[in-house]
Amino acid sequence: MEIDILYEDGQLLVCRKPAGVPVQSGKVGQKDMVSILRNYRNGKEGDTYIGLVHRLDQPVQGVMVFAKTKMAAAGLSRQITDGRMKKQYLAVTCGKPMKKQGALVDYLLKDGRTNTSSIVPEGTKGAKRAELRYRIIAETPGYALAEIDLLTGRHHQIRVQMAGAGMPLAGDRKYNLSDAGQTEKYVALAAHRLSFEHPVLKKEICFEGKPEGAIFKKFESFQEKTDECKNLTE
Repeated sequence: MEIDILYEDGQLLVCRKPAGVPVQSGKVGQKDMVSILRNYRNGKEGDTYIGLVHRLDQPVQGVMVFAKTKMAAAGLSRQITDGRMKKQYLAVTCGKPMKKQGALVDYLLKDGRTNTSSIVPEGTKGAKRAELRYRIIAETPGYALAEIDLLTGRHHQIRVQMAGAGMPLAGDRKYNLSDAGQTEKYVALAAHRLSFEHPVLKKEICFEGKPEGAIFKKFESFQEKTDECKNLTE
């Protein structure tokens, strides 16, 4: 499988994960991002180390960074912990949004048996606080394109919170209870932009990846790279 490499140097590798490919899998014979990138490194350099520092759900596509050294892995992991690594998503939601922008704060409880999460009252045992900000940037009949800043990293967070706010994602068969958008093969969610400080150069860098899929093509004119992100990578 060919992976779209957006950037690579001696410390890290930034690429686009296709929808449907797991980041890391324990299933024998199943291709995952870690094994694909190890094979890529082996064919190019002979050193197969790939440090996994963050994840995306299997049906979600988008930009990811992997470390090529243990030092870079530690540095990138610290940025996730202290919130310096910024993640922005694009999602296609179903129906007409009640509000064009807003912040969602909920408490999510994960059910490991069903691999789902649900919104529960604050104080529920095992629940974790989840926060995101969203902005509707385009609409077509029956759908809207939302730009989402993820402020916490919870299990299925965007999918659960957007559905809870009346904006379920197209193609989401776990949390979208309507028939809208269910012709999509994968959930219409993409990690669109990723920014962080280079662990060695100490320079803020930013990368964007254009989402793929028929439903995202409805909004192609709204997916151009921003000047902000271009400036950070110059």
